[in-house]
Amino acid sequence: MKVNIINGQSIPNIPWQERPQGDISPVWRYTANPIIKRDAISCSNSIFNSAVVTFNGKFAGVFRVDDKQRRMELHAGFSDDGINWKINKERIKFVQQDPSTEEANEWGYGYDPRVCFIEDRYWVTWCNSYKGFPTIGVGYTYDFVTFYQCENAFLPFNRNGVLFPRKINDKYVMFSRPSDSGHTPFGDMYLSQSPDMKYWGEHRLVMSPSKERPWESLKIGAGPIPIETSEGWLCFYHGVLQSCNGYVYSFSACILDAQQPWKVKYRCSEYLINPRELYECVGDVPNVTFPCAALCDADTGRIAIYYGCADTVVGLAFTTVDEVVEYVKSHSNI
Repeated sequence: MKVNIINGQSIPNIPWQERPQGDISPVWRYTANPIIKRDAISCSNSIFNSAVVTFNGKFAGVFRVDDKQRRMELHAGFSDDGINWKINKERIKFVQQDPSTEEANEWGYGYDPRVCFIEDRYWVTWCNSYKGFPTIGVGYTYDFVTFYQCENAFLPFNRNGVLFPRKINDKYVMFSRPSDSGHTPFGDMYLSQSPDMKYWGEHRLVMSPSKERPWESLKIGAGPIPIETSEGWLCFYHGVLQSCNGYVYSFSACILDAQQPWKVKYRCSEYLINPRELYECVGDVPNVTFPCAALCDADTGRIAIYYGCADTVVGLAFTTVDEVVEYVKSHSNI
């Protein structure tokens, strides 16, 4: 049965490569990965875990760039085809939406951004520093030139703030993962709601790590902006296994209820992508595949997933809405 995309957009120039011959996985890698190398700009030690959207018929994004001092920064970038990127050498310097909050929003670091177009602007969420502790930063831009910073969404400690692409029941909705100051010995996905993108409440637990699925037994976290389908919200998310050799980050997908998105309809029991290629296994943090963005063409159902590899470079993977939804449903143990 064909899965319909709700409130989607036509992206005739979506990055795409047909499944390689002999590959039977529901999500397949771009054969020319990584598409963004660690030294794509002169100041970068690594570029990874970054967000991409359509913009003026082409593509724009906010990129995590760890510089050669190993400071975590956010840079804007642009592309004609979604594969070959020109990333600004200077980091984003936010203009305070309300100057009276500048002290509270003082820049400390920025990492793992997401970008979501809602109504009339591109909202940016990222892991921001408040007094040296991680929380969810919120900002927006109209043109990827000037960026405005708003109040932080939550108390420290928090990571993986991911907005839904429209209001649900007249409220903005965001995933997050309450955490701690370290590597998080717990890691549950929550959903929060807001009338105005400033005051967040009505927190709901969505999913928790599962010992029954070792690939996501330590912690989980939201990935790209959810895709609205006739089956519900299709959400890619990452899961972490703690092995004798350290952490292993893989990613999979679930489907949430359209009107009550804290209710899980289907949750894939298997990972869709896990570290196995050299560029995913070798880098500053080995064995990481971390999705932060997904483009979806409403006309063809094609999906292009941007993911960080070994906390060092950016990779690209592909699937279709029909294929991944069917796979999640047929491999769900909920």
